Amino acid sequence: MPLAVYILGLSVFALGTSEFMLSGLLPPIADDMDVSIPRAGLLISAFAIGMVIGAPLLAVATLRLPRRTTLVALISTFGLGQLAGALAPSYEILFASRVVSALACAGFWAVGASVAIAMVPPGARARAMAVMIGGLSIANVLGVPAGAFLGEYWGWRSAFWAVGGASVIALIGVVTLIPRIPLPAEKPRLRRELTIYRDRQVWLAVVVTALAAGGVFCAFSYLAPLLTDVAGLEARWVPVVLGLFGVGALIGTTIGGWVADAHLFRVLLSGITASTVFLVALALLAHSPVAAVALSFLLGVSAFYTAPALNARMFDVAGAAPTLAGATTTAAFNLGNTGGPWLGGTVIDAGLGFSSTAWAGAAMTLVALAAAAVSLRVHSRRGHGRVVASASPAPAPAREAGPAPESAPEPDRARL
Repeated sequence: MPLAVYILGLSVFALGTSEFMLSGLLPPIADDMDVSIPRAGLLISAFAIGMVIGAPLLAVATLRLPRRTTLVALISTFGLGQLAGALAPSYEILFASRVVSALACAGFWAVGASVAIAMVPPGARARAMAVMIGGLSIANVLGVPAGAFLGEYWGWRSAFWAVGGASVIALIGVVTLIPRIPLPAEKPRLRRELTIYRDRQVWLAVVVTALAAGGVFCAFSYLAPLLTDVAGLEARWVPVVLGLFGVGALIGTTIGGWVADAHLFRVLLSGITASTVFLVALALLAHSPVAAVALSFLLGVSAFYTAPALNARMFDVAGAAPTLAGATTTAAFNLGNTGGPWLGGTVIDAGLGFSSTAWAGAAMTLVALAAAAVSLRVHSRRGHGRVVASASPAPAPAREAGPAPESAPEPDRARL
């Protein structure tokens, strides 16, 4: 695996910490800004909305720009957004800072994913994405609990300052260690890249990704009040449980990244099924502290076990447009991260309690499972009874790598 892929994973640590840390900061933010917890939860949706809009928008806007320069500009903008959040005097300004940060985060994900995919052979795509997603896992292991700890003892703004500092470190890594990625000899053409959206498998991949992610984060976004108000844990235990979720995420990402390259659909179906079971169990057993803690860990495993396969699937069905494939995957994940917290806030406002977010999440993942089964059936028909995925000769080494050729689809090989 090229060193640059690991640098991208390290950069994602800062992005992921900012994206997910609000799950442990909602109570203090709500108190400080004098808003309800569901309204504070909309800050999570604000970030996700920015990701949804920013991923395709910035992918298109930067299609012909140098990859490293684009990454530098985006991580710099993201860091400035964190500083704006730390200094925000009102809820409205904090909301706006989350959207700006998310736009930059989305662009970094889209461009970074296409660079990572271009530097590895197709048989290692899920592993390359697992390295990047590993940055999210480490963010959940270290960054999110650290943010909750800072919020508990030094105020929620200190968490934003810390992520701003991490962004500076990420910027240094990108500037010094990401190689110059030359643009392809033939300039990308937007009209040709947009043809990927004619394939219904692309839209099925979007639906599966959005619902699988949204189901888990419908519950995860309100995990802190669920742990304290329903399970009866003290607030000081919230960072520990968030850390356990992150440990589960790291384990899931590692296993899923290795298995998905050979058994992509098996990972999708088994992972989404597991998430559904764990969410139902959390809804039923939320009053038990032991069960709530254990299920938080298991949700981290199942959600991130599925994530490399969800990413790799999009690059399989949209390989002729790698930048837009990365952008579409990012947008799909964050459609879920927008809809999940919104649905969770809706059921809470309806008076159904914090444990109802797990029921709502399970409903989303159940629909995702059905969509994945439909995708498998369609792909089996196309492959004459076999699930197929793209494959081609490995691209040049990392120092010479550029975006993958976009002129034609790659040949197929069987992958169950």
